[in-house]
Amino acid sequence: MTPTEAVQTRRSVRAFTGQPVERETLTRVLEKAQRSPSGGNVQPWNAVMLTGEPMQALFDRVAQEFPKGRAALKPEYDIYPKGLDGVYEERRFGVGEGMYAALDISREDKAKRLMWFAQNFRAFGAPVLMLVHTPKYMGPPQWSDIGMWLQTIMLLLREEGLDSCAQEAWAAYSPQVREMVDIPEDHIFFCGMAIGYRDPDAAVNQFDVKRASLDETVRWEGWN
Repeated sequence: MTPTEAVQTRRSVRAFTGQPVERETLTRVLEKAQRSPSGGNVQPWNAVMLTGEPMQALFDRVAQEFPKGRAALKPEYDIYPKGLDGVYEERRFGVGEGMYAALDISREDKAKRLMWFAQNFRAFGAPVLMLVHTPKYMGPPQWSDIGMWLQTIMLLLREEGLDSCAQEAWAAYSPQVREMVDIPEDHIFFCGMAIGYRDPDAAVNQFDVKRASLDETVRWEGWN
């Protein structure tokens, strides 16, 4: 698979087959991803790879919080900026509506939407969940480095025939994640990533995710 093919076929997969993923495959991906760029070669990323009973235990613990609603949500950072508006908010809203349309869940059906949202915290049926953390004193440049590392992992997973879904949603249950997984107290818990084999027949893996045109995001200066 070429880099272009990996980029074109990567998407946030929200329905996995549950087929096991070999540790050797993940080790190969993660070792290659260590070549990801980072400012000053700091390499600020840290991760825990969950599967089997430890992953199920985390799922069960977070499921206990659902009846509490928003009162249980305690992320360690703003997942979206409070001032998100304009085209940025439109894009966020648009992908959500596209997903629910693919699932045939109307905006009025709050119960079904909530049931689907809960699938985030079962990693959408994936057999592997990666939890990412970094020291609290790291700043925006290092968080950018972590993003490049995560993107590298996602593309290398495609090379292996695997898929993923980066899940900042897990940050909402940070206290419960810390109860179940050994994340250092002086680290901030960033996100999860579901990893596995996509269900090619699931409608949620097929809807079109719109991307902004270059005219919206790039300005050219000094070119003929």
